[in-house]
Amino acid sequence: MRIGVLGAGSIGCYVGAHLIQAGHEVVLIGRDRLRAAVAADGLHISTTGAKDFHLPAARVRVATSVAAAADCELILVTVKSADTAAAAGALAALPHPGRSIVSLQNGLHNAAVLRTQLPGDQVLAAMVPWNVVWREPAHFHRGTSGVILLEAAGPAADRVVAVLRAAGLATRTHAQLANVLWGKLLLNLNNPINALCGLPLRQQLAERGYRLILSALMREALALMAAAGIRPAKAAALPPRWLPTLLRMPDAIFLRLASAMLKLDPQARSSMAEDMDRGRATEIDYINGEVVRLAASIQRTAPLNAAMVALVHAAEATHYSPRLSANALAQALGLRGDC
Repeated sequence: MRIGVLGAGSIGCYVGAHLIQAGHEVVLIGRDRLRAAVAADGLHISTTGAKDFHLPAARVRVATSVAAAADCELILVTVKSADTAAAAGALAALPHPGRSIVSLQNGLHNAAVLRTQLPGDQVLAAMVPWNVVWREPAHFHRGTSGVILLEAAGPAADRVVAVLRAAGLATRTHAQLANVLWGKLLLNLNNPINALCGLPLRQQLAERGYRLILSALMREALALMAAAGIRPAKAAALPPRWLPTLLRMPDAIFLRLASAMLKLDPQARSSMAEDMDRGRATEIDYINGEVVRLAASIQRTAPLNAAMVALVHAAEATHYSPRLSANALAQALGLRGDC
């Protein structure tokens, strides 16, 4: 199958490499940085607890123009949420109707944005649970476990699931993917905490102070979802309503329970932390910002999540994490005591 990966970064290259290894004709559409890195050293893929593999540069096609996807039957969109509309416009200009297009992005509304501009294509929403870190030069390491969930949408979705599974990527369909995306949003509320503290995810989550902040952000979001009639579905091992309680447990109990549910590489970091360190705009407006917009839609407020949005935007201006301790971050958010 001819497959395009639009916005090939950490997730896109990890998925794309598996599809190349499985024998598909894949083009990774990304930045010049990716093209130079692949040309120098090929593509190296690793996963915690699994076998590594390396694709020589001659097997990896990298392009910097969306035009390279003109003849693709399947296009995986992995651009940042703020770039989705522009990506859809570029795809709409290509003379190839009837494609399957899958949003492998964080955020709630990317598939809807794609559908608006691509009415002739089969657009599918998906939820990707992993954390993938881009190590130099073109080494992509997956540090967490999980299954890709794709919206159940008939034969087109079944074909995509079959392609991804055959490439070694655990995937299945889900009948209520919109609720899953709300559940994933709750987990992603940790992204700015991780970005602002500058620690690997495992080390950050081992500190109860940071977990109490995440628990407070989740409780605020869950209350708003309940008021709006939204029922977030499980995007991890536990139902969403149990997550704040788990996070508040003492370190020893939390670490014992979490290790049984989630495999987390010692060096894994959030994509937001990587964006901040590389001087790129983050997706804060599409994560905590969604909670703020949900609150406004029902004439309520989300003070904690709004404060987090403001903190991240302030940090973006410095292009570097402020390396805040749990106490300093809690104070900056206006939290007191045991959150």
